[in-house]
Amino acid sequence: MLEAIRRAISLLRQKQILHKLGVVISVTVIGIACYVLYHKLRGIDVNEVVEAIKSTEPRQVAMAALFVMAGYFTLTFYDLFAVRAIGHAHVPYRVNALAAFTSYSIGHNVGASVFTGGAVRYRIYSAWSLNAIDVAKICFLAGLTFWLGNAAVLGLGISYHPEAAASIDHLPPWLNRLLAMMIIVALVGYVVWVWTQPRAVGRGPWAVVLPGGPLTLLQIAIGIVDLGFCALAMYVLVPDEPNLGFIVVAVIFVTSTLLGFASHSPGGLGVFDAAMLVGLWQMDREELLAGMLLFRLLYYIAPFVISVILLTLREVILGARSKRLRQAALKLDPGPPPGAAYVRERSDTGG
Repeated sequence: MLEAIRRAISLLRQKQILHKLGVVISVTVIGIACYVLYHKLRGIDVNEVVEAIKSTEPRQVAMAALFVMAGYFTLTFYDLFAVRAIGHAHVPYRVNALAAFTSYSIGHNVGASVFTGGAVRYRIYSAWSLNAIDVAKICFLAGLTFWLGNAAVLGLGISYHPEAAASIDHLPPWLNRLLAMMIIVALVGYVVWVWTQPRAVGRGPWAVVLPGGPLTLLQIAIGIVDLGFCALAMYVLVPDEPNLGFIVVAVIFVTSTLLGFASHSPGGLGVFDAAMLVGLWQMDREELLAGMLLFRLLYYIAPFVISVILLTLREVILGARSKRLRQAALKLDPGPPPGAAYVRERSDTGG
């Protein structure tokens, strides 16, 4: 059975069917989101949105900023965990933190985070003797942590409050709860599967040993904490009335975020916003849109600017350090003095 599945996947890859299917899904999601967003934003009073942003209490913005900072701090453990898991414990935490923060913040904004984030990680980790295969493994394990956390949050959240997901997918609450329970069962099954014996994916140098049971639970915990902080930041910024509760906002937020990732648009632009407007339809549109714009400023734009500054400073420092090393090497070994080659040539020819 497993061999048949492997052959089917290999055939799909050879025909590039999976790639084409992914493109179709992305285009479809973006198209639907644009249609929904057009109808949701029709009639929006821009002046009211601006007034809602101005009327947001500084305390709310400060709390949201703290939650965003806590979320990005948790993101650093994605890389710390992944780098340790592939056996490179010599890389210090500060490097893991820089790689995680810059790769995620740039990948979120530029789009195609697998490639853009991977390129940023490679630039940073290559200075610590990690090659492209190592960086690919880090990206895989970090992504696995993210998806395990998402699965846990969605499974637990939707099973507790299926009506929250129903506001987006328009499925009956009982069906949403059933799907959520299936997610939880699959998650438990995966934990048991990696707990019973060592598991690996890939072949040859690309093989990645999956974390065992206890480490997988740690992965899930990291993902849950990360998403929890992000959802709290969004919860602080959405309108107070009607008060739907944190669980409802968290489920809608995570679902909207996943739809944004599925679209591959930068920052889930358009898709995330449309899903949030649909899911939180009870709230005032202008006030909700104001909260979402503030969230984008705190979670996407500000970290992106900081990341660009950090990477620029890093390149300047590395360039200056490399120049000093070259100058020191020239002082230690200045080479033959000018004219030495001419003198040596005359002596060799008897001149």
